[in-house]
Amino acid sequence: MSDEPIRLAAVDGEAVPRKGLKAVLESNVINHERLPMLEVVCERMVRIFATSMRNLTSDAIEVNLERITSVRFGDFMDNIALPAMFGVFQVKPWESYGVVTVDAGLIYGIVDALLGGRGGTRSLPPEGRTFTTIESSLVSRVVQMALDDFASAFEEIAPVAMGLERMELSPRFAAIAEPSNVAAVATYSVNMEGRGGVFSVLLPYATLEPVREKLLQRFMGEKAGRDRIWADHMASELYNTQVVVDVVLGEKMMPLRDVRGLKVGDTISLSNSPDDALQVHCGGVPLGRAHIGQRSSNIAIRMATDIAKGYPK
Repeated sequence: MSDEPIRLAAVDGEAVPRKGLKAVLESNVINHERLPMLEVVCERMVRIFATSMRNLTSDAIEVNLERITSVRFGDFMDNIALPAMFGVFQVKPWESYGVVTVDAGLIYGIVDALLGGRGGTRSLPPEGRTFTTIESSLVSRVVQMALDDFASAFEEIAPVAMGLERMELSPRFAAIAEPSNVAAVATYSVNMEGRGGVFSVLLPYATLEPVREKLLQRFMGEKAGRDRIWADHMASELYNTQVVVDVVLGEKMMPLRDVRGLKVGDTISLSNSPDDALQVHCGGVPLGRAHIGQRSSNIAIRMATDIAKGYPK
């Protein structure tokens, strides 16, 4: 690492150098692992949450994933424009916490939509006005619905349950991690017929640690996304595959000298009796035993055991 000091602008305009560990800890540059499967989860959330919002409001809802970033917890919370709501939730299987932030535009849009408003762009209430109990209750309902949808989007990674514990109006009371801790943040925009805003789901990297290895994968198949038609076609074609079935009359160990000396008319005696069941093989894999006989002038066998069920004693 270079010894060149990191310089910050002081209040009086002069540069204040910072060196060593302090400079590293307070730097805004964040080195983090990319989590491809977390991006898949966040994108899947768009479809699920949009459907839930349409069912809840009966409005034309547009949900977009604006960005997925990694930030320090303290920096993110300090940059939230107030007034806003902060939903502290628990990821129950992991005994960890996350935060959902909802901006004022989305708060008033949700309230207007759920109370029967006609939609369209509306001016926000005057600055400094606090949220009422009814507004907090309505937003809490939507936040819990969003958490349920986010948990559904997470199902292919791991089964989780996300429960809203409380709603706060100040970031100080939603401090679930140290300010320097790094967190993943997914920010969504919601448009409800001209009204709406943004909300963000923040998950500290410590919360994601139990499924970190799965989130690092570049691809994971979805149960819901499998092409059943293609799978059924493959199964049908496999069942129609022609295979060679061998019936082994018997086996005998012989010296190589005797094998090389075999000629027409020689007789090889086997240990099997005429009534013994013969081994049936396919590709060298024993399938069972069968008795040999004749049917319609052809040699035939009758199975003495079920396929792959073992041999009779």
